[in-house]
Amino acid sequence: MRLTKMSHACVRLEKDGRTLVIDPGGFSEQDAALGADAVLVTHEHPDHFDEGRLRAALEAAPGAEIWTLRSVAEQLSAAFPGRVRTVGHGDTFTAAGFDVEVHGELHAVIHPDIPRITNIGFLVDDGAVFHPGDALTVPGRPVDTLLLPVMAPWNKISEVIDYVREVEPRRAIDIHDALLTDLARPIYDRQIGALGGTGHGRLTPGDATDL
Repeated sequence: MRLTKMSHACVRLEKDGRTLVIDPGGFSEQDAALGADAVLVTHEHPDHFDEGRLRAALEAAPGAEIWTLRSVAEQLSAAFPGRVRTVGHGDTFTAAGFDVEVHGELHAVIHPDIPRITNIGFLVDDGAVFHPGDALTVPGRPVDTLLLPVMAPWNKISEVIDYVREVEPRRAIDIHDALLTDLARPIYDRQIGALGGTGHGRLTPGDATDL
């Protein structure tokens, strides 16, 4: 499996000539979802879900499908009947040849006065990759590569470090990093690397690694 980091929270996974894209939102590249055989969306916030980009991807590839939660599916299913699948915590499915498990139910708390929305994470190919969306969900099973939301209005670095410790992946790769300045990156790299207890890495958008 090959993982390509796109901007912010989006990644592309490739295996056996097929492509799975997760969270091609408004902070990611305009063409982040194009060419995908399947797309997974963790929740409705615009940095993870861009309706126009998903519509363009589905129109460009008549066989492409989307798996997501109800709040996103309701915005797309009428235009693409039979191609938008609604999933939730505990569900399992196969998308573009990737086996996927769904973990989690709620977005992390941004502020007590802001109602929490739904959020799901995707565990791909028996723990090879876990993308939690906007939550610090622990899937409760071994994870090889954790896609780590390093910087968001809803987290702080101590929580990020403790999350890595709790999941105990073989390695963590940064996502949700569009708001993290170049000035702050070495601080995050140093502290997560020193305290997380696992290998920690960062990919520049467009860079890829083999899993």
